[in-house]
Amino acid sequence: MLEVRNLTKRYGDIVAVDGVSFSAAQGQILGFLGPNGAGKTTTMRILTGFLPATSGTAKVAGFDVFTESAEVRRRIGYLPESPPLYSDMTTESYLRFVARIKGMPRAAIEDGIDRAVRTCGLNDVRGRLLGHLSKGYRQRVGLAQALIHDPQVLVLDEPTIGLDPVQIREIRALIRRLAGERTVILSTHILPEVSQICEKVVIINAGRVVLEEDMAALTREASLEDVFLRSIAKEGAAAEGAPA
Repeated sequence: MLEVRNLTKRYGDIVAVDGVSFSAAQGQILGFLGPNGAGKTTTMRILTGFLPATSGTAKVAGFDVFTESAEVRRRIGYLPESPPLYSDMTTESYLRFVARIKGMPRAAIEDGIDRAVRTCGLNDVRGRLLGHLSKGYRQRVGLAQALIHDPQVLVLDEPTIGLDPVQIREIRALIRRLAGERTVILSTHILPEVSQICEKVVIINAGRVVLEEDMAALTREASLEDVFLRSIAKEGAAAEGAPA
C-alpha cells in the first residue's frame, strides 16, 4: 500500500531526511518512531504532498507521490501535529468546507460528513464552534477531516500530543478502529503509543532509518524502549565514527 525508497530532503547543506526507505501493507498500523528532530514530520509532509523531496520515490496504492499527486491525495488522509482548524467555524461547516476543498462529489459530501462525525464521536459537538471545543474534541475534528473522503491511507503526526490521559486513551482506541481496511502511519516519539497499537515499527534518527521490523518479532526478547535506545545509540556511535 505504501512504498518509500531512498527518500531524501535537503535544505542547502542540511540533510533533514537521508535515504529513507520503508513499506506498509494494506490494513497495517505502522509506527514511525524517533526522537524530536529525527525527520519524522518532514517525511510525513513529503508523503502527503506538502513538501517536495530532493530525491527518492514514494508510492501510495501504486501511485507516485510526486508525479501522480492528485491520485495520491484522493487516497491519503493527513492529520498534522497541529490540526488546521478555523475557530469561527462549526464542526459541520468546517468538515463541509474540507470536503469541497478535497474535491469530493457534491452528492457524496453529506454522507461523508455523517460518516466522519459518527466514526470520530463528534455528534454532540456537530453544531458547536471549533474555538469552543476542548483539545480532545479538536483532535477528533482533525481526524474527521483526514477521514472525510474515506482514504485508503491515514498519516497521523503526533495525534495525542497535548492530550490528557483520558483523551489519549480515546484517540488510541479510535486509531485502532480506523485500521483494518485502511493503512495507518503513526508518527510519534511516544513509545507506549507505538507498543500498544502498532503492528510494525520504523525507527528513524538523524534523518536515517535505523530499524524496520514487525512489532511481534521486535519485542520478543526486549522491550520497545530497550530496542529504541539501542538503535539510537548504535546509530549515534556509527555517525561519530564516520570519517569527516
